[in-house]
Amino acid sequence: MSKPYVTLLGKAVRKIALLRGGGSALPGLFVEKIDPQFIKRTLSQLPEGVVVISGTNGKTTTTKMVVELLQSQGLRVFTNRTGSNFTRGVAAALLGEVDARGQLEADIAVLELDEAHARHFVEAIKPRYSLLLNVLRDQLDRFGEIDTTTKMLERIAENTTDTVVLNREDPRIASIAGKLHHQNVVYFGLAPSLRQLFPSDDAMRSGMSDSTHTVKADVTLAALEGSKARFTLGTQSVSTGLELSGIYNVYNAAAALALVRAVVGEKVNQDKLIDALAHVTPAFGRGESLLINGQPLEIVLVKNPSGFRLSLSSFSPKDYATMIAINDNYADGRDMSWLWDVDFDSLQKEGVVTVAGIRVYDMALRLQYDEVPTKYVEPSIAKALKQFIATTGDQPKRIYCSYTAMLAVRRALAKITHVEKVS
Repeated sequence: MSKPYVTLLGKAVRKIALLRGGGSALPGLFVEKIDPQFIKRTLSQLPEGVVVISGTNGKTTTTKMVVELLQSQGLRVFTNRTGSNFTRGVAAALLGEVDARGQLEADIAVLELDEAHARHFVEAIKPRYSLLLNVLRDQLDRFGEIDTTTKMLERIAENTTDTVVLNREDPRIASIAGKLHHQNVVYFGLAPSLRQLFPSDDAMRSGMSDSTHTVKADVTLAALEGSKARFTLGTQSVSTGLELSGIYNVYNAAAALALVRAVVGEKVNQDKLIDALAHVTPAFGRGESLLINGQPLEIVLVKNPSGFRLSLSSFSPKDYATMIAINDNYADGRDMSWLWDVDFDSLQKEGVVTVAGIRVYDMALRLQYDEVPTKYVEPSIAKALKQFIATTGDQPKRIYCSYTAMLAVRRALAKITHVEKVS
């Protein structure tokens, strides 16, 4: 089968899938089966190469930041913006961007990749740049212990041909530098006063702070106050307001800045860079804010103990109605025992209005142990959401949800308000 026919068939499958409301990865799975070289052949066209972003937390929002920051520097960027971070998701995204001849109008690709799939991807397609964010306990039934995940991330770094950007504050990520030989290594990090806000997995479990790191970071998150942040870029201090919500997203901004500075080099226009950063909004479901009855409804993705803890510390429950929706589908991870590693005390005063999802009773029990009052328990996310909105009136709302629960919430909300379409 000739290559143009592969592209046309893939595009046809993509159009049918969209019309039927199907998943964003299905067309990619189809084209992978009939043309295993489709991704490699298409991405090889890009003059600036490929960027791979991976790690446990923050991949989707960081990828969105990197894309918008690179665009501020005049680069045309291809990305898998749906957050479908398996190779089939990349293939599906490419089908939406290439023309009938398979040509991709872009200078560089910025790809968010799942840790397990990334290690295979980089064996076939060597990234020019990679950014490794963190390694935390996440979906142990799929990936195993975090040392296994670290080895997956090491493979990404080892297959990178130019620059690897590492999190100085995560001991397992920082240690990857010692396994590299020809790559340029760049770090992003935190001021000492902020390190307690972002504990590594070991520090979170032991209750002890990580030791002070002496390696120099190219970009440092120096201060954080409300919606304003101060970064140190090289030797220069820069302050800016941010539309991003969540302290973890602000630290991811330091990672994005470090990567973009490595890609653009001395030609970087710092004024445009910081202006673009100030206007980046969260990726879908990652602190995304919608309007319901004239009031904000925020959707916050949670998928491991560190992420849930940081989310709870980032968003005050005061004056907000809270809903929690937890599924245990494959994309969420089947093992939900990590919920017991999250401290829900901050919700005690305001309580939780609604708990929903496949693991609704596990979540309700967990809240009961932390003495968090809960009004409604409903397995059906669609029914629970309808009840949640009806019973909370014009009060601002916030929903914490696992990945597939987040997708279900967005589908239900799309019937009553504008929800950004990402597939």
